[in-house]
Amino acid sequence: MALQSGRLAVYVAFNCVILALFSFTSTAWAGGSPNVMSLLQPYDFLYYSGVRAYFSGEWGKAAELLEKSIVTRESLFGVRRQCYDDCMAAGTEALKKLDSEHGTMWDLWALDWVQQKAECLRFCIGRSVTHVGQLPVSADIEYEFGTRNPYNFLQVTYYKLEKLQRAASAAHTYFVANPSHLEMRNNIEKYRRMEGVTEEDFQDRESHNEKHWVLYDAALQLEANSEWKQAAEKWKACVNETLRQTEECRVQCEVASQRLPEDRGVDSVDGVFEKAAALSLSLLSCRQSCVTQVATRPGRISAQEDFLPTQLEHLHIAQFKGGDISGALQMLRSLLLFYPSDKDSLDNLQLYHETLGGDTESQSTQPAQEIVRYINHSLQEKKLLYFGMENLDFTFTDPDLWTPEEVVPESLREIWRAEKEKINEKMKVGEQQEEVDDSGFFAGGPVPRVGVTITMDDEMLNGTNRVVLDGVMTEKECDRILQLASVAGSLGDGYRGRRSPHTPHETFEGLTVLRAVKLAQEGLVNQSDAKLLHELGERVRTVLHSYFRSPSGLFITFTHLVCRTAVTEDQKGRLDLSHPVHVDNCLLELETKQCWKEPPAFTHRDLSAILYLNDNFDGGELFFTNRDAKTVTARVKPSCGRLVGFSSGPVNPHGVTAVTRGRRCALALWFTKEKLYRDREREEAEAVWAADGHSVVKTDEEKEGGATSSRDARSQVTKEKKRERGRVTGGKDEL
Repeated sequence: MALQSGRLAVYVAFNCVILALFSFTSTAWAGGSPNVMSLLQPYDFLYYSGVRAYFSGEWGKAAELLEKSIVTRESLFGVRRQCYDDCMAAGTEALKKLDSEHGTMWDLWALDWVQQKAECLRFCIGRSVTHVGQLPVSADIEYEFGTRNPYNFLQVTYYKLEKLQRAASAAHTYFVANPSHLEMRNNIEKYRRMEGVTEEDFQDRESHNEKHWVLYDAALQLEANSEWKQAAEKWKACVNETLRQTEECRVQCEVASQRLPEDRGVDSVDGVFEKAAALSLSLLSCRQSCVTQVATRPGRISAQEDFLPTQLEHLHIAQFKGGDISGALQMLRSLLLFYPSDKDSLDNLQLYHETLGGDTESQSTQPAQEIVRYINHSLQEKKLLYFGMENLDFTFTDPDLWTPEEVVPESLREIWRAEKEKINEKMKVGEQQEEVDDSGFFAGGPVPRVGVTITMDDEMLNGTNRVVLDGVMTEKECDRILQLASVAGSLGDGYRGRRSPHTPHETFEGLTVLRAVKLAQEGLVNQSDAKLLHELGERVRTVLHSYFRSPSGLFITFTHLVCRTAVTEDQKGRLDLSHPVHVDNCLLELETKQCWKEPPAFTHRDLSAILYLNDNFDGGELFFTNRDAKTVTARVKPSCGRLVGFSSGPVNPHGVTAVTRGRRCALALWFTKEKLYRDREREEAEAVWAADGHSVVKTDEEKEGGATSSRDARSQVTKEKKRERGRVTGGKDEL
């Protein structure tokens, strides 16, 4: 059933006005309740009461009230949604008459319809929520809950009550939305070391509201592993969840209590109709803002642009590569609703038609109906909002880049085009800007070890704070560590030769320093080899601390002896990587080229290093890329004693090519400038040695610094090596 087209705008505005008036007046009358105490109380009052109890040191009361404020807020949203669904059928008889009535009676039936809905909503909510609980809360309260500040109070409260598991959960929940909060990060590390606290206790209690981001990240990971069918399933679930979250947000805009627009003074000509129109437009603006809200990750300031169209693009590509051509065609047509003249999409459309043989069925494939409804609703709202901007002095910021120009009134198009041009210019400038490394490292310092030569520097590696050093280990030392890996690798840290966590085409073995020491105590490996593994970490730290001229101390945060072995019978047609492109201390987001310093990234890592042990295998090269994870800027081939060092931040995305034959072994090390995050396992290993009467002896070169050798080191970057630059970097290869 379709409404008469000439009256559609009136219907939308009328519906919103009545809902707005309901929202404003709903607290004045709510169907009587036999038990007021059973109704939902105002969650802002509960929160403020909990905060007062917190500062009074009443920890039990504070925990109860803060928890109750969180639960009450969730329950309020649930009541609103349930009442909205229950009241959708209200006024059905009046609605049926809208298509047949003409003249002034149409407006009366429209009023009757939306008024019945408003009365139903008002009565329904009044049965579950107190009068005061229906009032709109302040912007301050919305900010507190939006930034998850109740969990900040809760983690201290539970700590005082010695409920450490709950404290850990509250701390983690707050930290997810506040990843730069240093104090909370330190608290989490303390909780990890407390007795009775396990990794399972660090749960995000708000994750149910962020399910689309979980699906989004899972889909990206499956794509990186070329698991296209599974990726397509995740992308489809992500699209559906994004639509659901957006619709939920839009419903809350309609049903939540609203304030009337502020009076613009005695000289204003605003009357009841102007105020009603302003309130209607505010509700429409709220519904439009849901796009931004859903597309913003917890803890982020800005939303991901074109969030839904981006998912559709990923989805149709994954479906095509997974063999579902018909599904890919439908999703591509859905994407074209946003950008109908996009050349790449039109080329893909032609490809999909040709792949299906150009049959009639493929030509008649329609976009997904949920996407059609989404766009139609959004465009109707935009038209009314732009009308308000042009005629009612209303302010509206369009959250979408795909809005068609014809939706914008002619009088506003020049301003609209200028703003759009500014955004495009800003994006172009951002792409052209040179990466700036704020790590505090400055490559080019001395190399304090005799025999170590600089093979490749920043210039040759086409980047910032990168270096390749040769001669860090002798052939004999490489053989000893390889032997250690062979004997102990399968007994190491739990991988035990299982399939790699990054690819099914390789097995993965690992060994830490502490595990090596314990195996030595059991007589399974040589004590001297375990000590060499420990000493190599100190050797690398000393060399890189000097070369990168770190003004502060540098602490080893993790050491891992890793071997990757190609599965002989499983290499045919392999297209994946041994380790996908990533950044060591932040989450690289390929669509926005942003790198977010938040869990699960190891945000405390400042400097990364790889010390190679062998080269008798195929593949396994380290490569650096730009933030697009595609444009390769440099490649490094492993060899015994070769050390690669680089800052751990977003200037150095890197990955490892597939190991297609043999076994690749290397010592991976990460360093931090914060003593808090030093490797406790190394200290435990040293304590074990001390208890057994052993000591960890550093070489004379490490004690003295070896400054004299550095002059020769830099001079050993030969002219022949310089001439190899084009071959080493591989130009601007595409993965």
